[in-house]
Amino acid sequence: MRLTEITYGAALAIESYGPAFFRVGTHVLRGPSLITPWDAGAWGGFDDLAGPLSLVGKIDVLLLGLGAEVSVVPKAFRQALEAQGIGVEPMNTPAACRTYNVLLGEGRRIAAALFVV
Repeated sequence: MRLTEITYGAALAIESYGPAFFRVGTHVLRGPSLITPWDAGAWGGFDDLAGPLSLVGKIDVLLLGLGAEVSVVPKAFRQALEAQGIGVEPMNTPAACRTYNVLLGEGRRIAAALFVV
């Protein structure tokens, strides 16, 4: 079997996650977080549309990590992003972290808005 190491260049990958934290590069984020290939920081949850909407034109898809289980995404949140051309892909947070890194390695225009597990 041939293994190929994934490189992300200068982009920020999610290095690890656990109960109430995400590690991105040298940063440890506690609580809900918005992670892009170029920045990572706190996110205010579904009431904070400003963070995801600031990514219009920079990303095509927002991976939405909903915690340990998949739950309903508020309709207004989804519609606001989709109206601006950003697709919303809800999944549990562990899947969102893994998917983010895979798509980042492919050079896709993505971001992740993550609730902690």
